[in-house]
Amino acid sequence: MRLKIMPLKKSFSVHRVPLILFLCQLMSALEVPLDLVQPPTITRQSPKDYIIDPRENIEIQCEAKGKPPPSFSWTRNGTHFDIDKDPLVKMLPNSGTLVISITIEGKAETYEGVYQCTARNERGAAISNNIIIRPSRSPLWTKEKLEQITILKGQSLVLPCRPPLGLPPPIIFWMDNSFQRLPQSERVSQGLNGDLYFSNVLPEDTREDYVCYARFNHTQTIQQKQPISVKVHSMDELNDTITANLSDSEFYGAKSYIERPPKLLSPEGRTSHKEELRENVLSLECIAEGLPTPSITWTKEDGELPINRTSYTNFRKTLNINLVSEADSGKYKCTARNPLGFVEHTISVTVKAAPYWITAPKNLVLSPGEDGTLICRANGNPKPKISWLTNGVPIEMAPDDPSRKIDGDTILFSDVQESSSAVYQCNASNEYGYLLANAFVNVLAEPPRILTDANLHYQVITDRPAMLDCAFFGSPIPTFKWFKGTKGSVLQENTYIFHDNGTLEIPVAQKDSAGTYTCVVRNKLGMAKNDVHLEIKDPTRIIKHPEYKVVQRGGKVSFECKVKHDPTLIATLTWLKDNGELPNDGRFSIDNDHLVIMNISDEDDATYTCVANTSLDIVSASAVLRVVDRPNPPFDLELTSLLERSVQLSWIPGDENNSPITDFIIEYEDSLHEPGIWHHHSDVPGTQTTAELKLSPYVKYSFRVIAVNSIGRSLPSEVSEYYMTKAAEPEENPTAVEGIGSEPDNLVITWQPLKGFDSNGPGLQYKVSWRQKDGDDEWTSVVVANVSKYIVSGTPTFVPYLVKVQALNDVGFAPEPVIIIGHSGEDLPMVAPSNVHVNVVNSTLAEVHWEPVPPKSIRGHLKGYRIYYWKVKNSSKRNKRHVEKKILTFNGNKTHGMLPGLEPFSHYMLNVRVVNGKGEGPASVDRVFNTPEGVPSAPLFLKIVNPTLDSLTLEWDPPSHPNGILTAYTLKFQPINSTHELGPLVDIKIPANMTSLILRNLSYNTRYKFYFYAQTSAGSGSQITEEAVTTVDEGKMAGVHPPAVGADKEIHFATSPAMHTSRPTFYKVRPVNPRIRNVTAAAAETYANISWEYEGPDHVHFYVEYGVAGSKEEWRKEIVNGSRSFFGLKGLLPGTSYKVRVGAEGDSGFVSSEDVFETGPAMASRQVDIATQGWFIGLMCAVALLILILLIVCFIRRNKGGKYPVKEKEDAHADPEIQPMKEDDGTFGEYSDAEDHKPSKKGSRTPSDRTVKKEDSDDSLVDYGEGVNGQFNEDGSFIGQYSGKKEKEPAEGNESSEAPSPVNAMNSFV
Repeated sequence: MRLKIMPLKKSFSVHRVPLILFLCQLMSALEVPLDLVQPPTITRQSPKDYIIDPRENIEIQCEAKGKPPPSFSWTRNGTHFDIDKDPLVKMLPNSGTLVISITIEGKAETYEGVYQCTARNERGAAISNNIIIRPSRSPLWTKEKLEQITILKGQSLVLPCRPPLGLPPPIIFWMDNSFQRLPQSERVSQGLNGDLYFSNVLPEDTREDYVCYARFNHTQTIQQKQPISVKVHSMDELNDTITANLSDSEFYGAKSYIERPPKLLSPEGRTSHKEELRENVLSLECIAEGLPTPSITWTKEDGELPINRTSYTNFRKTLNINLVSEADSGKYKCTARNPLGFVEHTISVTVKAAPYWITAPKNLVLSPGEDGTLICRANGNPKPKISWLTNGVPIEMAPDDPSRKIDGDTILFSDVQESSSAVYQCNASNEYGYLLANAFVNVLAEPPRILTDANLHYQVITDRPAMLDCAFFGSPIPTFKWFKGTKGSVLQENTYIFHDNGTLEIPVAQKDSAGTYTCVVRNKLGMAKNDVHLEIKDPTRIIKHPEYKVVQRGGKVSFECKVKHDPTLIATLTWLKDNGELPNDGRFSIDNDHLVIMNISDEDDATYTCVANTSLDIVSASAVLRVVDRPNPPFDLELTSLLERSVQLSWIPGDENNSPITDFIIEYEDSLHEPGIWHHHSDVPGTQTTAELKLSPYVKYSFRVIAVNSIGRSLPSEVSEYYMTKAAEPEENPTAVEGIGSEPDNLVITWQPLKGFDSNGPGLQYKVSWRQKDGDDEWTSVVVANVSKYIVSGTPTFVPYLVKVQALNDVGFAPEPVIIIGHSGEDLPMVAPSNVHVNVVNSTLAEVHWEPVPPKSIRGHLKGYRIYYWKVKNSSKRNKRHVEKKILTFNGNKTHGMLPGLEPFSHYMLNVRVVNGKGEGPASVDRVFNTPEGVPSAPLFLKIVNPTLDSLTLEWDPPSHPNGILTAYTLKFQPINSTHELGPLVDIKIPANMTSLILRNLSYNTRYKFYFYAQTSAGSGSQITEEAVTTVDEGKMAGVHPPAVGADKEIHFATSPAMHTSRPTFYKVRPVNPRIRNVTAAAAETYANISWEYEGPDHVHFYVEYGVAGSKEEWRKEIVNGSRSFFGLKGLLPGTSYKVRVGAEGDSGFVSSEDVFETGPAMASRQVDIATQGWFIGLMCAVALLILILLIVCFIRRNKGGKYPVKEKEDAHADPEIQPMKEDDGTFGEYSDAEDHKPSKKGSRTPSDRTVKKEDSDDSLVDYGEGVNGQFNEDGSFIGQYSGKKEKEPAEGNESSEAPSPVNAMNSFV
């Protein structure tokens, strides 16, 4: 059993072979098995025209088959060739091929002639073609003496080659002595006859080695002609002497160098004739001379040139038409044209034809008594003659055969017998050649036999045709039928195709086409059958095609090709580049389904195809890789149309590297003024290769061009030739002309000089002119060198001048310049502002008004007014400190300004000065003003000492910046439970002269949060916070109760330094309309306690809404359990301002006004929870007891040493610089420099006179101004910064200290 695979019909996606060709092969002549008797058949023979290499043995082929095996004989030149008589000739065994040994002895010329082979057996004789044997020839050129050709520039020239006649004709080409091919072009080209034609000569055509070479391919030899020397002269080279000594004949052509219309060099005349044989290549040539060089075009009269068979060579001078036929006969016209005219030539073409077959005779197998026909039909131009031979003898001379009848090109056979077997030859000939065909008539009686192997297995792809073979032989010719399956019926032609050679064709095989098929053949002598088996496979498919890629040179690309195939078949994937193999290059790698190319170069720009094939089918898919890059630089820059102010630049674009050029950038270099520096000139579209460039005078130009595409810019082109433009007067004047005095008595005129490019000529200078604007003086002018400044001395102070600067050079002046207004030098203002008065707006802002100074007194450009102000300090006459002043500047002609950032409750002085470009004028009279009180700063500190079961002692120091007279302190506090929730807030007012307070009746073992701030008549200041914990006594826990707090009751908590709390009386007032008021927030680091007062019906449910102040985020809402009037907010951000409001749920819903609070850094420490532990309390009591005993011992020992009058000591040594505030007028006395005193320490106590020492100010006001000065808008709003530094505040109270008490020490543990 054999497996037969259906041939790969390259019809599967690419390279389809037409099915009809395959069917024609199936229908070829019936083959007789070689084991049966049959006449000879020629199977191989040498060509009719057989050119041999005379250096090698001659082999004349003649092979034939037949049964019995045929014998061979030869004729030479029409007579019998007796090979036995020539020792150099022998016939190969079982063959008719002759081998003539001439390499040792003998000559090829001896065996020239016409040979014919005859193969003969008992059934007939077959003959070969007439084989003409000729040895190849490569003769040498005849010796000749070649004179140098002297010719004038522009003339035409033909260099003859005239190669020797060879066999076959040689191939001609022109080279120099170095074996380098001579360059050819539209101007210089080689004709079909081998001559070298010059349409016109140029000086570069001068050379001494024009050599014509003839290559004889058959012998692989090259012959060369003697070198030809050509000398091209121009008319300028010929002086009168040479001209007088030379005759016209000594010049080739002897015509002057002038432009002329075309003239044909080959072929000559206006018409010619050309004859060509059918199926050859028709080559028509037209070569013309002329100046400029003519171009050639081709047309066909009364018809079109065949598109698919037409090509042009030799710079369109040669027209080629492949596979010509009789239809290509006609008239072809070539036209040579240049700007001066044209010339035409018509070539009449006639296509002749050697004989060619229409129907060649075929072997005929007949059984005894059958009829048959041999047909021999041929065509040609002229019509060929048909003649018949039988067994190599003209049929007229052959023995008669009653079974045959000749009818022109047909032989009819009837009732043949075995003796009718013979070989017939048909000869069709005309003057251009002949055709000879052998066809035998073989009379046999044979039962059917199947020639195809038995039980073949075929594999076919689904939806493809299946061809099941059943080659057979029999005589008479058998009939055949096909069956499917063991019990199948005969297959019918409506589904299947049955070919004459027995093949069964299934046009579209499907899965159900698989199975066993039986072929049965019969004739009257018997029957034969054969089984074949068909399998249907799934097709191979590419499910992921490679895709088109555009990659920059040097990059990387990957193509993907995924394949799906029948699982029973083995698929291979191959990658091709332009239908060829991939380069053997390490940059190419194949990884599974991917082709990867690294470091891409221009050579990789190609079509890449993945080919997937199995034993049954092949599919492919292609993708193009386009390699792109920046363009190559343009080249061959040329300057034409050279004018004074313009030039035309042309160039040839470089390779665009697969990305179209979009623009060209033209740059120029001025080697006269700025050598080595390239400037942009202009841009032109990418489709343009010339540009008209505008030029400036007196510039030595050179140009370069840069190409641009989507990838980037090319390198610059080579530099063009230089072009120097003529000088001219300047077209522009200097810019940025200014007249500004540097001294009160001068005028400095400055300008921006022209660049060398703009000078337009040598000797660039400037004419500087000036005169007073308001006077009648004439212009004063000076001419200066190429500088940028001129100083006019002796001018009045700050007088307007008219100024102009004009450029000039050696050629002339620039146009009249623009006149500008300048001023001579400024001097300091002479007058101070008057009528200065101050309006205090609030405690930190004052408005200052003044009268402006007369314009003439300014003596310069008015820059504005400057206010100097400072705070007046009280100090003794013995020690005055330096007062640092602050400055604010108000631009322009302002008459008022705002002073922000003043310190409240302070004494200030100020003055005003006018400012010009030179500086400040004199100061106005000092004005004094006082700022009112403001809110104080936070107290310096707040300490909680002496914690007990139900009391805490608070100590503090007054604010460092009271900003007025303190009127009271406010203390707020609230408890914090173990979950860090805040309880109700208690508010206490404290007199301003107090610095400590004892809170009693507090809850035991409870943490409290305190909020403490000072007040003046202007309001409350910043608060300070602290936390502390009361101690615990387990024995007294039953007698200690926290203050009662109700959800709808207000707590009143009043204390004094020696008083304890008392329970308040509560009252409820029913308002007419319910409302929520007095929303208060007490904030810690991450939480806040919100409390409020509610007036309205009972059983109201509240909610709290809050959000970050100033933000646009939505309110966050928290529901309050029950009807409590407080709520704790958790999860807040430290140091953040929040807005809060409280509302009521339900139909009677109403909302309070918003309140704003800020979270602080303090947070209840979780570590203090250990204070609730009994062991810790016992430990603290023991430590306190030890400290108390130690203090008692120290106190007793100190008393034994006598009393020390501390108070008297302090009074005696009081610092005279520190004085209390004067009671009579409320003003400050003089202060000493703050640097002489240390700031008060935390824990210091206030002396009995209640004066307070102030620390350094931490006010945030900084200096305003332009540069070192401040700046304000006219309305006083701040637009600048303070100048100078903050002043140190002196202490305002005496400093006292005390040793830390045991209570304080103990408090530090809490």
